[in-house]
Amino acid sequence: MSMFATQDGTRIFYKDWGRGQPVVFSHGWPLSGDAWDAQMMFLGERGYRVIAHDRRGHGRSDQPWDGNDMDTYADDLAQLIDSLDLKDMVIVGHSTGGGEVARYIGRHGTKRVAKAVLLGAVPPQMLKTETNPGGLPREVFDGIRAGVLADRAQFFKDLTMPFYGYNRAGAKISEGVRDSFWRQGMQVGIKGAYDCIKQFSETDFTADLKKFDIPTLIVHGDDDQIVPIGASGMLSAKIVPNAKLKVYPGAPHGLAQTRQDEFNADLLAFIKG
Repeated sequence: MSMFATQDGTRIFYKDWGRGQPVVFSHGWPLSGDAWDAQMMFLGERGYRVIAHDRRGHGRSDQPWDGNDMDTYADDLAQLIDSLDLKDMVIVGHSTGGGEVARYIGRHGTKRVAKAVLLGAVPPQMLKTETNPGGLPREVFDGIRAGVLADRAQFFKDLTMPFYGYNRAGAKISEGVRDSFWRQGMQVGIKGAYDCIKQFSETDFTADLKKFDIPTLIVHGDDDQIVPIGASGMLSAKIVPNAKLKVYPGAPHGLAQTRQDEFNADLLAFIKG
């Protein structure tokens, strides 16, 4: 397996396939780089170098007690990018991974970045506050924390229903997709999973988004039950300079799987455009 060690000694797993312009993927919570397999295969077969890591605490990476915070996630990503000496890259983040991408640009700039894609991403901020009245109340995230601590196996299984919109009338449910989500979720260390909830819900990425100076595509489903579009994608599109917003009518949070062909085509068109 491909691994690299961060500055604090945490070993991070990553996949690095193909040749050509690099496309770097950052996954959502509580998943791993495997969540991007369909996109990596699609772009890899079309002449791109595709790279996805497992965030610390997740997947096949180490499960440290400390460092499960957004700044460290972004710095881990920066160390991976620097170690591979990636240039002119396209960086793609889903959900929590979209926050990681935003914080990476906020802390490390865009000297290595050609374009960015935020998919169902948590920026600018998920938590409802005085300055973010459209966010979700703290009780929502307290409920996630309670579910992870009480019975995360069942919690992750149940989470697949709203995550992929399988709880909607007429939805075609893939038990395989649900099983894959559960497998990835059960690979995450419980400490990392628990700590990450605070990071994806409370972090304010507004200042990071203002530092985007490269073409940016923001993709969101308007039936996203996990990261509601009104408090996330719609706002981010107003903050990121010259961002392009692509709304998928009726699409859920996990649209990279449920609308795989459509998203892959849009991703390729944006990269080539």
